[in-house]
Amino acid sequence: MEAPFPGMDPYLEAPSLWPDVHHELITTIRDQLQAQLAPRYRAVITPYVLFERLEIAPVRRSVPDVAVVERGSFGAAAGSAVTPEEAPLTLPALMEVPVEYARIEIRTVRDQTLVTAIELLSPANKRPGPDGADAYEKRRQDIFASTAHLLEIDLLRGGQRPRLAQPLPEASYFIFLSRAQRRPYVEVWPLQLRDPIKPVPAPLLPPDPPVALDVGAAIREAYRRARYDLEIDYTQPPPPPDLSPEDAAWLDAHLRACGLRPSPQ
Repeated sequence: MEAPFPGMDPYLEAPSLWPDVHHELITTIRDQLQAQLAPRYRAVITPYVLFERLEIAPVRRSVPDVAVVERGSFGAAAGSAVTPEEAPLTLPALMEVPVEYARIEIRTVRDQTLVTAIELLSPANKRPGPDGADAYEKRRQDIFASTAHLLEIDLLRGGQRPRLAQPLPEASYFIFLSRAQRRPYVEVWPLQLRDPIKPVPAPLLPPDPPVALDVGAAIREAYRRARYDLEIDYTQPPPPPDLSPEDAAWLDAHLRACGLRPSPQ
């Protein structure tokens, strides 16, 4: 099945899907760039591990129809057994688990000079705190202090956006490009849910022109290759449930038009 959205599919943001989506997108983007980079450059996948806070779903508890009671287990006096009270609530826990992610680095052939770092943000990159957004910001600052370019792709509506000196406009997703020769200025592409994602430049060393990175095509290819349609229930709201009323109404109408939600009776 083809991806049903013109740009990013918000259902791919589900915590249960995102690590696999991240892997597929990184691989697809690397392959897309590789064809444009030879023979002077290579796109290299660099893995790393982050601790994500994942919601562990409760296990369904089965209650037997017949209770087997061991004779004498309740004490000597009949009726003296104490029945423990069941907990009034059972809630899922948030647990930090290691998740492997990766970034793409465009490097020169043979001498391995880092030219452009491409980051596809994860929930841990955007989680407030020293082990989340603060740690990611330190890595950004290290690149800002270097001669490498930084291209950041933020396809997650939740969490803290990469830090800039001025507020960002309202948008579902963003792409940021910091060119080494233009710092401290950052080029920003706000991406709306209902719009296609146009190609953006991935800069190289002068005098070489930038190559085109088509994130929208990468999303469609990853969706088709990984068969995410088999996992997604489009009759339910996408996670996180923070769409504006206008976007929620458009999403509902769009999915009905695609035959992925039943029409109202």
